[in-house]
Formats: sequence, structure tokens, C-alpha cells
Amino acid sequence: MNASAYPVIVRPLPPEQGVGYVAEVPDLPGCTAGGATPADASTAALDAIAAWIENARRTGEPVPPPSERLREVTQ
Repeated sequence: MNASAYPVIVRPLPPEQGVGYVAEVPDLPGCTAGGATPADASTAALDAIAAWIENARRTGEPVPPPSERLREVTQ
């Protein structure tokens, strides 16, 4: 599956967690990534998606298809 097909939600970290952004992939439970900028977090999310899918295939777990939601950046 194409990692870029999965919707990614990028949000700033809460101030108590530091400075930067977190990217969440709602279709893949537990799949998150972080970065100093929204672009960094989005790029890291693509790597995280690929790793999530590879691990699921290796362990025989099902890989959910990407949903129809759009990629989103919240500020």
C-alpha cells in the first residue's frame, strides 16, 4: 500500500510536552511521528506508516485500507 494514501493529522505539541509537532495516522492504531515543523512531522509520518505496514505484514496482522479523509494540518 502507498503510505501517502493514508490521512495524516498534524498538530502542535502541547506546551507541556515541548516544542514541535505530532503527526497521527487515524487509520493505523498507534501510528504517530513527530518533527520540529509540520513538514518534518508529515515526512516522518510517511516513514512511520511504511514501518507500521511492514510490521503488520510480517506478523500476519491485517492492514486497514486508507480512509477517504483528507490530510489535515491543525494549528
